[in-house]
Amino acid sequence: MTLIDTHCHLTFEPLSADVPGVVERSRAAGVDGWITIGTLLEDSRRAVELAGRYENMYAAVGIHPHDAQNADSRALEELKEVARREKVVAIGETGLDFHYNFSKQPDQKRAFAAHLDIARELNLPVVIHSRNAFDETMEILDRSGGGLRIVFHCFSGSAEQARLVLDKGYFVSFTGVITFKNAESTREAARVVPLDRMMIETDCPYMSPEPVRSQKPNEPALMVHTSNFLAQLKGVSPEDLAQATTQTAVEFFRLTGFQTSSIP
Repeated sequence: MTLIDTHCHLTFEPLSADVPGVVERSRAAGVDGWITIGTLLEDSRRAVELAGRYENMYAAVGIHPHDAQNADSRALEELKEVARREKVVAIGETGLDFHYNFSKQPDQKRAFAAHLDIARELNLPVVIHSRNAFDETMEILDRSGGGLRIVFHCFSGSAEQARLVLDKGYFVSFTGVITFKNAESTREAARVVPLDRMMIETDCPYMSPEPVRSQKPNEPALMVHTSNFLAQLKGVSPEDLAQATTQTAVEFFRLTGFQTSSIP
């Protein structure tokens, strides 16, 4: 059984202090691929450098909506250059976060649209962060996201919202949140997402899944709990769930060189 953690932050402490150990434990658990995500310009550079050290590790580069105020024209031009480097498979995470509003909403919207422009120019998919801003996120995608491959990471919306995402041709990625006792709405969303539009992630070092929710930090090895939970929720075997979601990730991110015997 092979799984891909499609959204992890291996450049974040404390995981960054022991990446070899994190990778070893991950492989032992059957999580054999990773996309480490950039959230700042320098963090994106570190993600690309880290991906270059490991087989089956890739990078996404972006400036998180929390820091959108720093996404000026110079930073965005530098981000574009980083995105051209080997093993970069996506732009992001980018989007809108109206829960914390660490950056002003107009700055978030401007930076989000600019990330979409970069993705279109470089023919890369986009990893979307959307919190308390679903309608606004969809509005910007309607204006600027046409033709792009889009995945909503750490989806915690409703089944209705999931259907809207699917109707646009976008993809949905679930974290350990799906296992939380108070996440019935997210479970309802997962029930309507077909496996060929679904991916799995940790968003580590955050949000360890049940039954290891108290374990901190979260890490890719723990994603098997989320995968097994989703398999039961979808009424399929863990092996079939892993096969399907890994195939979806490989095709969505165009993971050239991904090595696993379970992918035809």
